[in-house]
Amino acid sequence: ADGPAQALDVLGRYANVVPGAESATVVTTFVDFDARTITYSSAGHLPPALVHTDGRVEFLDGATDPPLDASPDPVPRPEATAGFSAGDTLVLYTDGLVERRREDIDIGLGRLADSLTRHRKAEPEPMADAVLLELLPPEGATDDTALIVVRL
Repeated sequence: ADGPAQALDVLGRYANVVPGAESATVVTTFVDFDARTITYSSAGHLPPALVHTDGRVEFLDGATDPPLDASPDPVPRPEATAGFSAGDTLVLYTDGLVERRREDIDIGLGRLADSLTRHRKAEPEPMADAVLLELLPPEGATDDTALIVVRL
């Protein structure tokens, strides 16, 4: 694939023939360290978070589309690009980290942004550990939970 959107196109065709893959969500990112850009595309997945060294958290939500296999006919997916600076952090996560029953998703995303800002100076592994400890419900996760932290 030439980029994240094309990768999602291929995954969408695959999801058409795999039982149980309908409505799967995924986000893809391509990081160009020379140009200091992140090109991304989302198929129904929550947006990646770009944590800037000044503590600002930018949710990369400029290229969002329905989940895989949501449309019977393949359609080109959107793709967007964001710039980053050395030392910024890219964070990918699943809905189990931020979604709670009977709660607006924006509240969970706000919790995530606050936690990422607080722990932005930590190295990726301790940062991930701290965010997981803060955001996972005390009774344990009720949904899949994954967190990827990459220092750029």
